[in-house]
Amino acid sequence: MIIGIGIDLVECDRFLDWSAFKKQRIFTKKELEYADADNANAERHLANFWAAREACLKALGTGFGEDIAFSDVSVTHNDAGCPELLIAGGARAKLKELAGGDGRVHLSITDQNEYSAAMVVIEKI
Repeated sequence: MIIGIGIDLVECDRFLDWSAFKKQRIFTKKELEYADADNANAERHLANFWAAREACLKALGTGFGEDIAFSDVSVTHNDAGCPELLIAGGARAKLKELAGGDGRVHLSITDQNEYSAAMVVIEKI
């Protein structure tokens, strides 16, 4: 059963002027390394990661705040290179509240020209 759907759209150029300090506060070391490895498209990767976070929080029915930190939701890639969400802390607690121990989170990311978009579906198995 689907218990949450979230989508987000981001302009990639939004991340051009962000300081290293701000990026380090928002994104994980692995996310920054992944983006920096493709320097020509670093802002696009950061926009993808940001859109994925926002879509996840929308699917959870919440936002960043006291209970959920920026580091509670991050993007990693599996062995095939597909993006996956790592959910920890307050975000994990919210996921357990919604889905119990049987939740599955699906992530899809796309980008085109100056935009990145992500969609998250939370499924209770």
